Amino acid sequence: MTDSAAPTDTPAELAQPAQGSRTGLTSAAVIELRKQYGFNDIMEEKKNPLLKFLSYFWGPIPWMIEIAAILSAVISHWEDFAIILLLLMTNAVVGFLQERKAENAIELLKMQLAPGARALRDGTWQEIPARELVPGDLVHIRLGDIVPADAILGKGKYLLVDESALTGESLPVEKKPGDLVYSGSIARQGEMDASVTTIGGNTFFGKTARLVQAKPPRSHFKAAVERIGNYLIILAIALVSIVIVVALLRSESFLETIQFSLILVVAAIPAALPAVLTVTLAVGATALAKKEAIVSRLTAIEELAGMDILCADKTGTITQNSITIGDIRTFPGISEQDVISAAALASPKESNDPIDKAIIEEEVSTATPGEPGTKGYDVIDFVPFDPVSKYAKATVRNADGAEEEVAKGAPQAITALVGTSGNDPAVLNAWVQEFAEKGYRALGVARKGPDGIWKYLGLIGLFDPPREDSAATITEAKNLGVNVKMVTGDHSAIAKEISAKVGLGQNILPRTALIAGDGEDVQKQLESVDGFAQVLPEDKFNIVKALQTGGHIVGMTGDGVNDAPALRQADTGIAVAGATDAAKSAADVVLTRPGLSVIIDAIQRSREIFRRMENYAVYRIAETVRVLIFLTLCIVVLNFYPVTAFMIVMLAILNDLPIMMIAFDNAPVAPNPVRWQMNRIMTLATILGIFGVVSSFTLLWVAREYFHLDTGVIQTLIFLKLAVAGHMTIYLARTGQQHFWERPFPSLALFGTAELTQVGATLIAIYGIFVMTPIGWSLALIVWGYALVAFLISDQIKVWLFRKIHPYS
Repeated sequence: MTDSAAPTDTPAELAQPAQGSRTGLTSAAVIELRKQYGFNDIMEEKKNPLLKFLSYFWGPIPWMIEIAAILSAVISHWEDFAIILLLLMTNAVVGFLQERKAENAIELLKMQLAPGARALRDGTWQEIPARELVPGDLVHIRLGDIVPADAILGKGKYLLVDESALTGESLPVEKKPGDLVYSGSIARQGEMDASVTTIGGNTFFGKTARLVQAKPPRSHFKAAVERIGNYLIILAIALVSIVIVVALLRSESFLETIQFSLILVVAAIPAALPAVLTVTLAVGATALAKKEAIVSRLTAIEELAGMDILCADKTGTITQNSITIGDIRTFPGISEQDVISAAALASPKESNDPIDKAIIEEEVSTATPGEPGTKGYDVIDFVPFDPVSKYAKATVRNADGAEEEVAKGAPQAITALVGTSGNDPAVLNAWVQEFAEKGYRALGVARKGPDGIWKYLGLIGLFDPPREDSAATITEAKNLGVNVKMVTGDHSAIAKEISAKVGLGQNILPRTALIAGDGEDVQKQLESVDGFAQVLPEDKFNIVKALQTGGHIVGMTGDGVNDAPALRQADTGIAVAGATDAAKSAADVVLTRPGLSVIIDAIQRSREIFRRMENYAVYRIAETVRVLIFLTLCIVVLNFYPVTAFMIVMLAILNDLPIMMIAFDNAPVAPNPVRWQMNRIMTLATILGIFGVVSSFTLLWVAREYFHLDTGVIQTLIFLKLAVAGHMTIYLARTGQQHFWERPFPSLALFGTAELTQVGATLIAIYGIFVMTPIGWSLALIVWGYALVAFLISDQIKVWLFRKIHPYS
C-alpha cells in the first residue's frame, strides 16, 4: 500500500494533459511505476489491538464486574474473586474477538465495493480496479464515475465535477482540458480522458475508502437493542433493590449482599447483546456477499428483511441491459447504413455504455464494402450525453478535410437541435409510438453536413429484452409479500409492453399523471399502480419519500449518478450490477450479478438473519426474567439463596458460549416482510421466563421441604437445573410458534456448543468442581429428567399461546 513515505513529486512528463494519440502505458511500465509509487490506496490508521482489548475493561458494565471482584476480595471470598475475574476476561476476550470478526467481514465487503477505472493499457481500453492505477495512466472519466486519482484532463470538451466531498461546495465545477481533477470527486456531466498524476495517500482527497461511507443509520436496529437493554436493566435494578432492602431489614452482611447483588445485575444485564446482534449481521452480510449482494451498511439487512415495496428500475434489473438494434426508420433519401454510421460516429469507442457498444457493433456488422461508413472520418471533438440536453454530439472531419457534425439522443431532443429540416413531426411521433408498442426505445440520429444544415436522418429502435428469470422472480417476490413496482424513464407504451411480459400489471403511471404533494390521495395513487414511466431522477426520489410517509419500507434499484438521491433516500438502496461508482456509494446493497433474482436471494437471507437476531433477543430476555425473578422470589419469600454468587457467574459464562453460535443457526424464511415486533418478543420471552421460574421454584420447594436436602446440595441442584434448562430455552426461543422438533433444525455449531456446555455443567455438578457440593449421578439424572419434562410442557404452552395471540405474519 502507498503510505506517507511514497514519492510526492510527479515527473514532468506525467503532469501533462492526456492526449488522444497516446496508447497508454505498457504492462512493463506499470510494473516499474508501481514499484516506485505503490498502489492507489492508503494505509488506514488502525487502533492498537492491545489498547482496543484493554478498552473492554473500561465502562459501566466492566466497572460493576470489577467492583464485585474487589468486594469479593475484601470479604475473602476468593473462589468468587477468581470466577469473577474469569467472567471479566471472558467478556473481554469474546467481545474483542467477535468485534474483530465483524470488522474483518465489513472490511472484506468494502474491498469488493472498491471503485474501478477504465484505463488505456497496451493500446486497449481495460476495466481495472482503481487501486491498480499508477501515475501516467490514461483513464476515461464519464458521467457517474468517481474520479479514481488526481489527474490532468485532456481529450474531451468539458467535465462537470461535483467536488462537495472535498471542498464542501455544493455546486458542480466545470473542468476543461488542462484542468486538474481530484480523486473522490464525481462526474455529473461530460466525458473526458485524463492523465493520472498522483495516487494513494498523496492525492488531494487522500482516502478512496471514503467512497464507501455508511449512510446515517435510519433502522430500528439500534432502537430495538436499546429498548431490550433498558427493559432488562430496569428489571434487574428493581428486583435487586428488593433483595438489598430485604437483606438490610434482616440485618444480613451489607458487603456480602452488595457483592451478590452486583454479580446478579452483571449476569442479568445483556452486556453482549449489541455485540452478538452485530456479529449476527456481519456473518449474515458475508453470506449475502456469497449470493452476490454486497452490503455496505450492516443495519440495511434489517431494512431489507422488512421491505414491502420494491421500486425496480426497468433497465438492467427487469431487462437484460443487453441493447440490440430492433428496427430502423429513415426519412426519404436516407439509408439505414447512413443512420447507423452517423450514430456510430457519435459513440466513442472507449465508452462502456451499452447503447454505444450496440451501435458500434451494428455498424461493424452491417458495413457495406465500398461505402464510406465511419472509415475515413476523424472525431475532432465530442460532447457526451448528459441528462439535460439528452443527446451526444461529435464534430468529425471527413476524408476531404471538411468538418461535419453528428448527434444521437432522445427523438424530441434531436428535433429541438435540428428543427423540422428533412422530417415530418407527425411521422416521427408515429414511429416513436410504434417502437414503444413493440417495447423499443427510440433513438434519434441527425447530421450536419459541410453546408452547415442539420438534417434528421431517422430513428433507431433499441430493444432491451426482459431477463428470462424476471417473470418467475417477480412472482416469487409477490409470494414473499413484496410489491414490485417498475420504474423507468421510457415511454409508457414501452413500460406496459415489458410489464406484460414479466407478469406485472398494466396500471403504469406516467410522470405527468403524478399527483403533487404528500397527502392521502398521493399515497393511494402510488400504492395502487404497478409502475411508473417517463420519470425523472427527482421523481424517483419523491416516489420513495411519499411511499415511506405511508409507513412502507421501500427498496429502490438504480445504476446511474442521477439515481443516487433516490438510492440514498430509500430504506434499502440497491445498486444493480454495472452501476456507476456514484450509485454504489449511495446504495446500501450493491449487486454483482444482474437481475431481480439476486434481490430475492438477498431478501430471503436477510429474513433468516433477522429471525436469528429476534431469537437471541427472546432468549436473552427469557433468561434474565427466569433467573432474576426466581432468585428474588427465593430470597424474599423463603429467605434462601438458591445459588451462590460463584454459581451465577458460572451460569453467565456457560450461557454466553452457545448463544454466540446463534449467528450461524438455521432459520426459516418469513413468508412476509418482518419488523421488530416488541410485543411478540416480550410475550414469548415472558412466557418462557415465567414458566422457568415456576419449574425452578417447584424443584427447589420439593428438594427443600420434602427431601430436606443439604443447602449445598440444593444449590448445586438448582445450578444444574438453571444451566440445563437455560440451554433448552435456546431451542424454545429459536422456533417461535413452531414446536422445537420442526424444521429448520438447529445448526451443528449451535447444537454442538449447547450440548457440550450442558455436559460441562453436569460434570461440574456431579463431581463438585469449583468448590461446589457434589450431587452425584442419580440426582443429576433426576434434574435432567425434570428439565426435559418442563421443556416439553413449555414447548406446548408456547406454541398454543403464540398461535392464538401472536402468530408470525
